[in-house]
Amino acid sequence: MVKTQINSELADFGGGCFWGVEEVFRKIPGVINTKVGYEGGHTDNPTYEEVCTHTTGHAETVQIEFDPKEISYMHLLDVFFENHDPTQVNRQGPDIGDSYRSVIFYHDQKQQATAEKKIKELEQTDQYQDPIATQLIAASTFWKAEEYHQEYLHKRNLNVCR
Repeated sequence: MVKTQINSELADFGGGCFWGVEEVFRKIPGVINTKVGYEGGHTDNPTYEEVCTHTTGHAETVQIEFDPKEISYMHLLDVFFENHDPTQVNRQGPDIGDSYRSVIFYHDQKQQATAEKKIKELEQTDQYQDPIATQLIAASTFWKAEEYHQEYLHKRNLNVCR
C-alpha cells in the first residue's frame, strides 16, 4: 500500500472559548487535526489558570491543521466568521476578557492577504452593525492547552458550550 504525502498547512483562530471554536472546525472535511491552546501573549508555556487572569496577553486559540487541496484557507475564514461575533472587543457572549478576543494569527503573507480580503468583504456588507474588531497578528508560539481541554465538547458528547 502506497501512502500519499499530505502537504498540510496551519490556521490559528481565536473566537471566544476555544471549546466551541474547536468543535466547529473539528468536523469539517479537509481538517486533519485540531488542538486548542494559547497564542499572542508574553508568558512562556502559560496554564489555563494564568490565561484566565487576563495578565498573560494570550488568546484562547484553535490551531487547525488542514489539507489545502481539500479545503481552502478562505473557506476556513468563512467558517470562523460565521461562528462568532467579530464585532465584539475582548469578549464573546458571556465570556469577557482579552483571552476571548477575535483574532486571526496568520502564518504567512498569503494568509494575511486572504484574511485582509475577507475582512474587507465583510465590512462592505451590512451584515454587522458595528465595525469588525478581529485582530490580524502574525502567528507566534502556539502553546498547547492542557489535555483535558482538547476536544472538550466532543469527549462530553456536546455540540456547543451553551
